[in-house]
Amino acid sequence: MIVCRLLTDDESSEFCQRVTEVLSLGWELYGDTQYANDEKRGVMRCAQAMMKKTVESTLIS
Repeated sequence: MIVCRLLTDDESSEFCQRVTEVLSLGWELYGDTQYANDEKRGVMRCAQAMMKKTVESTLIS
């Protein structure tokens, strides 16, 4: 089974730390980091898709 998740946050060192933490838990990057400008808040937003192969069939909410 392949489990997917999408990490999103403002462009910051905290976002990079979150991605690094998830990688250390056995997840893999899926594709490139995507960026979008949030004009209302005046910040860049980041999104990174992650995937992990598991042998368990676990329901994720």
